[in-house]
Amino acid sequence: MSLSELALLIIAVAVVVLVLVLARMLGKLGRTLDEATIALRKAHTNTDPIFVEANTTLNRVNTQLERVDGITANTQAMTGNVSALTSVFTATLGGPLVKAAAFSYGVSKALKARRKAKEAAEGRHARRARKAGAKS
Repeated sequence: MSLSELALLIIAVAVVVLVLVLARMLGKLGRTLDEATIALRKAHTNTDPIFVEANTTLNRVNTQLERVDGITANTQAMTGNVSALTSVFTATLGGPLVKAAAFSYGVSKALKARRKAKEAAEGRHARRARKAGAKS
């Protein structure tokens, strides 16, 4: 056996070992892909009920949102009615109420001024005598 034949024999053995290693790796890769396929099937089977429940939940939420929209519309209409009522109240009763308040304030000021003028006219001693008479 010459040196070139020995080199060819070593290369052939190396190629066979390489083919065996690659065959083993392909076998492992095939098993990994089979396990991944099984996992995906299980995940698909288990996600169907989740999606059904999520769809049901979203439908219920949409129903509640429609109710909230109705309530909001009614509240907006009620706010407009209250605003109109306030305007009517202000227009019909606001003016006379302001006039009555001003009149009562004026009367109150006039009575206080009249009392002060009367007390000033009677003097300080007259008030003391009046207080002393009320206590006995």
